[in-house]
Amino acid sequence: MSLLIGDLAPDFSLPNQFGETVTLSQFRGVKPVVLVFYPLSFSGICTGELCEIRDNFARFESNDAELLAISVDSKFVQKVFAEHEGYKFSVLADFWPHGQVAKDYGVFLEEHGISNRATFVIDKDGVLVSKFVTAPGQARSLDEYDRALATLNA
Repeated sequence: MSLLIGDLAPDFSLPNQFGETVTLSQFRGVKPVVLVFYPLSFSGICTGELCEIRDNFARFESNDAELLAISVDSKFVQKVFAEHEGYKFSVLADFWPHGQVAKDYGVFLEEHGISNRATFVIDKDGVLVSKFVTAPGQARSLDEYDRALATLNA
Protein backbone atom coordinates (compact mmCIF):
# COMPACT_ATOMS: atom_id res chain seq x y z
CA MET A 1 0.00 0.00 0.00
CA SER A 2 1.35 3.39 -0.91
CA LEU A 3 0.15 6.24 1.25
CA LEU A 4 -0.71 9.52 -0.44
CA ILE A 5 -0.51 13.04 0.90
CA GLY A 6 -3.93 13.78 2.41
CA ASP A 7 -4.51 10.18 3.59
CA LEU A 8 -5.28 9.49 7.23
CA ALA A 9 -2.13 7.90 8.66
CA PRO A 10 -2.63 4.24 9.64
CA ASP A 11 -2.88 3.92 13.41
CA PHE A 12 -0.56 1.60 15.31
CA SER A 13 0.61 0.73 18.79
CA LEU A 14 4.24 -0.27 19.39
CA PRO A 15 6.50 -0.57 22.43
CA ASN A 16 9.19 2.06 22.88
CA GLN A 17 12.64 1.57 24.38
CA PHE A 18 11.11 1.65 27.89
CA GLY A 19 8.50 -1.02 27.09
CA GLU A 20 5.72 1.60 27.11
CA THR A 21 3.07 1.33 24.43
CA VAL A 22 3.01 4.30 22.07
CA THR A 23 -0.10 4.66 19.92
CA LEU A 24 -0.10 7.05 16.98
CA SER A 25 -3.68 8.19 17.58
CA GLN A 26 -2.77 9.36 21.12
CA PHE A 27 -1.25 12.43 19.44
CA ARG A 28 -4.32 13.22 17.31
CA GLY A 29 -5.66 16.65 18.21
CA VAL A 30 -2.56 17.22 20.37
CA LYS A 31 0.52 17.59 18.15
CA PRO A 32 1.98 16.61 14.79
CA VAL A 33 4.10 13.47 14.51
CA VAL A 34 7.18 12.66 12.45
CA LEU A 35 7.67 8.93 11.82
CA VAL A 36 11.25 8.01 10.97
CA PHE A 37 11.49 4.43 9.69
CA TYR A 38 15.03 3.07 9.57
CA PRO A 39 16.38 -0.42 8.75
CA LEU A 40 18.35 -1.51 11.83
CA SER A 41 19.62 -0.14 15.12
CA PHE A 42 23.40 0.06 15.51
CA SER A 43 23.99 0.01 11.73
CA GLY A 44 26.24 2.76 10.39
CA ILE A 45 23.93 4.92 8.28
CA CYS A 46 20.96 4.50 10.64
CA THR A 47 22.99 5.48 13.70
CA GLY A 48 24.44 8.46 11.84
CA GLU A 49 20.99 9.66 10.76
CA LEU A 50 19.45 9.36 14.20
CA CYS A 51 22.45 11.02 15.87
CA GLU A 52 22.10 13.92 13.42
CA ILE A 53 18.43 14.19 14.42
CA ARG A 54 19.44 14.03 18.10
CA ASP A 55 21.96 16.83 17.58
CA ASN A 56 19.41 18.97 15.71
CA PHE A 57 16.34 18.08 17.73
CA ALA A 58 15.38 21.75 18.12
CA ARG A 59 14.13 21.64 14.50
CA PHE A 60 11.41 19.23 15.58
CA GLU A 61 10.71 20.89 18.92
CA SER A 62 10.19 24.27 17.26
CA ASN A 63 7.36 22.68 15.27
CA ASP A 64 6.00 20.99 18.44
CA ALA A 65 6.38 17.69 16.58
CA GLU A 66 6.61 14.30 18.30
CA LEU A 67 9.41 12.28 16.74
CA LEU A 68 8.99 8.50 16.63
CA ALA A 69 11.86 6.43 15.21
CA ILE A 70 10.83 2.91 14.13
CA SER A 71 12.75 -0.23 13.15
CA VAL A 72 12.12 -3.97 13.23
CA ASP A 73 14.48 -4.45 16.18
CA SER A 74 13.11 -5.66 19.53
CA LYS A 75 12.33 -3.29 22.40
CA PHE A 76 15.40 -4.70 24.18
CA VAL A 77 17.68 -3.69 21.32
CA GLN A 78 15.92 -0.30 21.12
CA LYS A 79 16.56 0.29 24.83
CA VAL A 80 20.30 -0.31 24.56
CA PHE A 81 20.52 1.64 21.27
CA ALA A 82 18.68 4.69 22.66
CA GLU A 83 20.72 4.66 25.88
CA HIS A 84 24.03 4.20 24.05
CA GLU A 85 23.33 7.10 21.67
CA GLY A 86 21.51 9.39 24.13
CA TYR A 87 18.25 9.61 22.17
CA LYS A 88 15.56 11.59 23.97
CA PHE A 89 12.84 10.67 21.47
CA SER A 90 10.90 7.39 21.34
CA VAL A 91 12.56 4.51 19.53
CA LEU A 92 9.82 2.02 18.65
CA ALA A 93 10.05 -1.73 18.04
CA ASP A 94 8.14 -2.94 14.96
CA PHE A 95 9.25 -6.42 15.95
CA TRP A 96 6.07 -8.47 16.05
CA PRO A 97 4.23 -9.06 13.90
CA HIS A 98 7.53 -8.53 12.13
CA GLY A 99 7.54 -5.20 10.30
CA GLN A 100 3.75 -4.84 10.30
CA VAL A 101 3.74 -1.07 10.75
CA ALA A 102 6.36 -0.67 8.00
CA LYS A 103 4.12 -2.85 5.81
CA ASP A 104 1.10 -0.67 6.64
CA TYR A 105 3.10 2.37 5.52
CA GLY A 106 4.34 0.63 2.36
CA VAL A 107 8.04 0.73 3.26
CA PHE A 108 8.82 -2.86 4.33
CA LEU A 109 11.46 -4.57 2.20
CA GLU A 110 10.29 -8.20 2.20
CA GLU A 111 13.47 -9.54 0.60
CA HIS A 112 15.57 -8.09 3.44
CA GLY A 113 13.12 -8.30 6.37
CA ILE A 114 13.62 -4.62 7.25
CA SER A 115 12.01 -1.28 6.52
CA ASN A 116 13.38 1.20 4.04
CA ARG A 117 14.51 4.66 5.17
CA ALA A 118 11.27 6.58 5.05
CA THR A 119 9.87 9.63 6.80
CA PHE A 120 6.19 10.52 7.22
CA VAL A 121 5.01 13.85 8.63
CA ILE A 122 1.52 13.67 10.10
CA ASP A 123 -0.40 16.78 11.13
CA LYS A 124 -2.34 17.27 14.35
CA ASP A 125 -5.46 15.79 12.72
CA GLY A 126 -3.68 12.55 11.82
CA VAL A 127 -3.38 13.40 8.12
CA LEU A 128 -0.23 12.70 6.12
CA VAL A 129 1.15 16.06 4.94
CA SER A 130 4.61 15.03 3.71
CA LYS A 131 6.70 11.96 3.07
CA PHE A 132 10.07 11.08 1.64
CA VAL A 133 11.87 7.80 1.06
CA THR A 134 15.51 7.30 0.16
CA ALA A 135 17.06 4.44 -1.73
CA PRO A 136 18.62 1.66 0.35
CA GLY A 137 22.04 2.75 1.54
CA GLN A 138 21.26 6.45 1.08
CA ALA A 139 20.94 8.68 4.15
CA ARG A 140 18.29 11.37 4.53
CA SER A 141 19.41 14.97 4.84
CA LEU A 142 18.33 17.53 7.41
CA ASP A 143 17.17 19.73 4.52
CA GLU A 144 14.58 17.09 3.64
CA TYR A 145 13.29 17.21 7.22
CA ASP A 146 13.14 21.01 7.11
CA ARG A 147 11.09 20.94 3.89
CA ALA A 148 8.79 18.27 5.33
CA LEU A 149 8.32 20.14 8.62
CA ALA A 150 7.50 23.32 6.68
CA THR A 151 4.35 21.58 5.39
CA LEU A 152 2.98 21.72 8.94
CA ASN A 153 2.91 25.50 8.74
CA ALA A 154 1.73 25.79 5.14
